[in-house]
Amino acid sequence: MTAEVLQPLALFPLRSVLFPGALLPLKVFEARYLDLVGNCLRANQPFGVVCLREGGEVGSDGVLFERQGVLARIDDVDAEQAGILRLNCTGTQRFRFEGQARQAADGLWLADVQTLPDDLPEPPDAAFLPTVQALGSAIKALREQGNTPFAEPYRLGDAGWVANRWCEILPIPLAAKQRLMLLTEPQLRLRLVDEYLRSKGVVAAGP
Repeated sequence: MTAEVLQPLALFPLRSVLFPGALLPLKVFEARYLDLVGNCLRANQPFGVVCLREGGEVGSDGVLFERQGVLARIDDVDAEQAGILRLNCTGTQRFRFEGQARQAADGLWLADVQTLPDDLPEPPDAAFLPTVQALGSAIKALREQGNTPFAEPYRLGDAGWVANRWCEILPIPLAAKQRLMLLTEPQLRLRLVDEYLRSKGVVAAGP
């Protein structure tokens, strides 16, 4: 997708980092977020997920979040019970704020944002093949257990896709995930993932 300006974009701060192509299940019950869902569905528009640095996901006192995030597309909605919605969403494009975020009267955070270019598809460097194969093995094992954490199609021949899927599941600090998400070079993102996996013995260290 090409870059564009979205104004205003409704924000959903979470204590997690959303990556392009990632699946995002959400349970929504606050009035402001129920309204957000309704507005997004009517307008066929995404909302923005930003990582919380301080404060809670519920309430707005002392909230501090990143100025870059990822758009979330609502794929389906289930009304679990009155006043509670379960969403299945998918991360799409990265974005950054243009100016400061602001709060609506109901407490919903809004920001004018500039979307960022998507990763260009490119095959992983040959040196990263063990990391690609390890992800393929992990996907196979999870599927055999009835778990499908990643959206199909599985693009193991795409460096950015492989790096993003590893970044989702690695037990690293949110600040590190945020920095990885924002890297504009897919091979660099994959190289950093590869180095981490080798350091932990997940894949064999090189010669």
